[in-house]
Amino acid sequence: MTKWWLVRAGDNNELIPEWKKKNIVSIGWPKLGNPSNFTSREAFLENAHNVYEEEKPGRRVMWASQVWRFSSEIAVGDRIITYIKDKREYMVGRITGNYEFNPALISDYYPNVIHVEWEEQQISRDDLSEKAKNSLGSISTVFRVDDWGHEFELLLQGNTVIPPTSSDEGETETIIDDFVEKSLTMIQDRVDNLGHWEMQLLVSGLLQAMGYNVDEMKKGPDGGVDILAYKDAFGFEQPIIKVQVKHRKSTSSSPEIQQLLGAHPVNANALFVSTGGFTSPAITVARQHNVKLLDLESLVKIIVGWYDKMPNETRSLLPLQRVYIPE
Repeated sequence: MTKWWLVRAGDNNELIPEWKKKNIVSIGWPKLGNPSNFTSREAFLENAHNVYEEEKPGRRVMWASQVWRFSSEIAVGDRIITYIKDKREYMVGRITGNYEFNPALISDYYPNVIHVEWEEQQISRDDLSEKAKNSLGSISTVFRVDDWGHEFELLLQGNTVIPPTSSDEGETETIIDDFVEKSLTMIQDRVDNLGHWEMQLLVSGLLQAMGYNVDEMKKGPDGGVDILAYKDAFGFEQPIIKVQVKHRKSTSSSPEIQQLLGAHPVNANALFVSTGGFTSPAITVARQHNVKLLDLESLVKIIVGWYDKMPNETRSLLPLQRVYIPE
């Protein structure tokens, strides 16, 4: 079976003109040197750890793995595509030569080179199936796309791809739901790794984003209340919220809920945050006394909703970036 590859043409498609002119495809990471000089992938990865010692280990492995794959797995006769962003089209080619390390052919920054015969015809992204478009969106520089090679062959021959079906649309929704769920899980992991005092500051910043003034209790013996939140500057007006923050693996119990209820001010609304969750009796007591409970999952969902309004010093505890996805 013919192998199909997608290789990205630089960060901003700046390599497309040179690729077309010289009938080549190329990638960077010149500091790694010529992979042909290493006897194994493991040795090349070890080199990456030395060269990029200031980078995160995961990035070192990812970068070196892509260069190794480009140099050792792509073969003559394989098919290759690259995406032209401004035209929303794919260039399609066939590998005609073996890998070479040649800094002079494109630039010192893109020394890893393979010769390609590019097709005159380019394929519109809009002509591909929804499944293909979703799969071709990987952030990697070099990756296999064998499952969608037949669609490119059909389109090159002037045929059309089967129109999208309801199952295609359902898969898109599934991909989006999976992406959102994984993102929330990653944020939960980050929040769970905060220290107790940092967790208290995070909850305090969340309340400030909601428009509350806050008083944070000083570090010391647990008196049942970690944060007081109120709407006016002096704390006279209702609602006043007293908050207990428990950041630990174990669940919070009903006596701890009772302790918060009995803490001053007695008539304030009560919010209990426990990243370890709550016991069944604790949930029962909370319902009976109208105590709002937040576990790690529900806390993160609220943080995501109010993140843009949180103070800068709070966001520095949990750096996030906005990503837009289709509705």
